[in-house]
Amino acid sequence: MSPGASDDERRTDIFGLLREEGGHHTARVTPAGADWLASAGPYPRSTLSQWAARPSAPGVLPCGGAFDVVSAPAIFGRRMLNRLWSDGPGSGPVAAYRGRTLLFAAPGTAQRLPSLLAWEEWGGSAADGSPAGGSDGDGDPADDGLSVPPLLCHGAGDAVTVPPLAPGNPSGPRWVVAPDTRHPWLPGPDVLLWACVRAARTAGRAARTRSRVPAHSSDQAIRPRTRSPYIDFSSRRSGC
Repeated sequence: MSPGASDDERRTDIFGLLREEGGHHTARVTPAGADWLASAGPYPRSTLSQWAARPSAPGVLPCGGAFDVVSAPAIFGRRMLNRLWSDGPGSGPVAAYRGRTLLFAAPGTAQRLPSLLAWEEWGGSAADGSPAGGSDGDGDPADDGLSVPPLLCHGAGDAVTVPPLAPGNPSGPRWVVAPDTRHPWLPGPDVLLWACVRAARTAGRAARTRSRVPAHSSDQAIRPRTRSPYIDFSSRRSGC
């Protein structure tokens, strides 16, 4: 790319790069996905030009327009993702950064989800991290001792760091489910509430199972074999 290239030429260059990269990696941003991401900011063409110049650098995008973001602790967020893909409608784009799972959600989710958690009597854990019990979202009492860990909900007025279009620093943000369409489906607050409750129940069952494991004669705990809560996304496409 020459320094004097126009915005359209830069856009063509970055989309060409994404087409080449996307042919071998399912967790890469497609040209349509890059277009959607750029639409979150007030100057999409400038955003695409910056990415064209530095495709391996993370970006910062505002929330509240194209998407909101719900940030959960990494393990709990992966459990939520597991439930969304195994028993639910799937997910929108998902990223991982600094020990947290970032779920891209429908605009308005950041405002509504904390209220739903509070209504389900899980609000203490969502607001300040303190344990709280409640119903499981389908009318049955939640299992004792379950809690939703602190969730950070980013909406209008907030901004988040998004992973680079091309692989960058391995310790930086990365895509778990990369955006691959111009109009991705994004979960709303009701879907994420459902995923939160079921992820908490999964964690609670695992904790009770560990607490019931008998001690071995050599005083070493016998660890049961459990199914990993993680999903291997390397062999499947995004549900966007």
